[in-house]
Amino acid sequence: MKSLIALTWRLLRCGGRRGLLGSSLTFAAVAVSTALLLFAIAINFAFAGRADRTAWRTPVAATGTVRAVEAVRIGFAGDRPLTVVHLAVTEPRGLAAPAGLTRLPGPGETLLSPALAADPALRGRVPGRPAGTIGDQALRYPGELVAVAGHRPTDPIMKEKWRGNDWLGVTATPVADLRGTRDNSSSTYIGLAAIAAVLMAVPLLVFGGAAARLTVARRDQRLAALRLVGATPWQVVMMTVTEAVITGFGGALAGLVLYALAIPPLTGIRITGGGWFAGDIWPGVLPVAGVLAAVPLLVGLSAVIGLRRVVVSPLGVARRQTPPAMRFVRVLALVAALAATPAMGGTTSLTVLVGVLGAAFLTLNLAGPWGIGLIGRITARTARRPAALLAGRRLVDDPKSAWRTVSGVALTGFVAGFIGLLSPDSSIARTDDVLGMWILRDIRTGTLVVLIVSFLVAIVSAGITGASSVLDRRQTFALLRLAGTPLEVLDRARRLETLVPLAVLGGGSIATGVVCALPFARLGVSAAGAITLACCVVAGFAGVLGAGALSRPLLRSVTADPAPRPD
Repeated sequence: MKSLIALTWRLLRCGGRRGLLGSSLTFAAVAVSTALLLFAIAINFAFAGRADRTAWRTPVAATGTVRAVEAVRIGFAGDRPLTVVHLAVTEPRGLAAPAGLTRLPGPGETLLSPALAADPALRGRVPGRPAGTIGDQALRYPGELVAVAGHRPTDPIMKEKWRGNDWLGVTATPVADLRGTRDNSSSTYIGLAAIAAVLMAVPLLVFGGAAARLTVARRDQRLAALRLVGATPWQVVMMTVTEAVITGFGGALAGLVLYALAIPPLTGIRITGGGWFAGDIWPGVLPVAGVLAAVPLLVGLSAVIGLRRVVVSPLGVARRQTPPAMRFVRVLALVAALAATPAMGGTTSLTVLVGVLGAAFLTLNLAGPWGIGLIGRITARTARRPAALLAGRRLVDDPKSAWRTVSGVALTGFVAGFIGLLSPDSSIARTDDVLGMWILRDIRTGTLVVLIVSFLVAIVSAGITGASSVLDRRQTFALLRLAGTPLEVLDRARRLETLVPLAVLGGGSIATGVVCALPFARLGVSAAGAITLACCVVAGFAGVLGAGALSRPLLRSVTADPAPRPD
């Protein structure tokens, strides 16, 4: 075992300049995937943390001894919510103050959040005299405007029934303690965060898994040669796992550092009226440890899955035989997921809805290579120019590699189709003016964040996999140049093998996203959804074209010396 690890490390370290470049591409892909995956995980902990910190503001009616009466009113100072918790203590014994409050206010006293205490004009809207401050543990976000006003049980506010919007107030409620429960708005945001996490995490997992297969042709050739000189299948598998895990773990650590550096700007994302505490954006020790363990394992597993041809038919790999076509069962899995999605009704639990959404997302990734192979066969049969013929044959020869190049934008099209149908338009603001605009702004912010993350994955994926594809085929490119093929033809073929499947699968992925959004349409349908989709398509194509252009100098470099070299 030690000798295998030593040999793997030597091959990884002494693979030459282009070998190190290939490993660097995998390292970079894993780092970006890890950083964005940590963000996708962190948003769920962030919203849950907010809900728990503010649960004391949503009273639960006492079933036994009544120790206090609690009422809540939420107004607005401009577009900033101002929350006032009215509290009348009837039995102080056994009544603990919530975390963040050093004590409970007496009648005529008021505890103020730091932001409210610093604003004399807003202090005048709160009853009572200032008697202390509210700590961060009781605040939803930094700078939140909150007051806890002390009253007598006989005061009118403590007997008043709230008849307004449930998001803006709570009727005076007798309580046994101040632990409270999560309010409806927090539960709504937690559900939306779970959906957003799936929309971001699935492309990241796909990209992270694909990272292990970057420069796969070069590695397959090397491992096939080892099989032909006597290496056992187990030795080949162990060498592959070792190489993938070493690169994956290094990339995961780099992604953790990258995410830690990104936390300060991420705290500025405003949701429900304000930004975040740094601790909200940090997912915690156990989730981080889980990601650091899972990402290298995912990379290693993905690398092993791609080894079947090397282990079973090393001679076929060495001779570069065309692999068998993708099986139609991949498409059947996607059809089954899409058939199940619209059947989800309004009473279906959020967990089931999110699970079906994730399944549809993953099966889209399974069906993608089959679609690429079909597109390649059609392109090759209808080709009238050399570049189109080369592109079509390449798509048929290795549809999985071609899918890795366009999968980022295709999966982003799914996200755009899903969000484009659900993003509510400004008519939501006509019910409760300020509240409606507040909710509208939050949904638009969340939509923008999800799309930005998706596009980052798509563009980085296209750039890294495009460069990796050139490195994988450098010997093929060199032989074509040696046979007299102009560099412009090779470059045009390289672009076509990205743009042709992207044009077809991009529309299909958008349609898939729209279908999967149907069960959630009760959240509101956007009149501006078509504009969102159009912008996503344009941005996706522009990003892929730009990322693809970055690998043109690499193509020129690998074909500068057309003499074939041993790998």
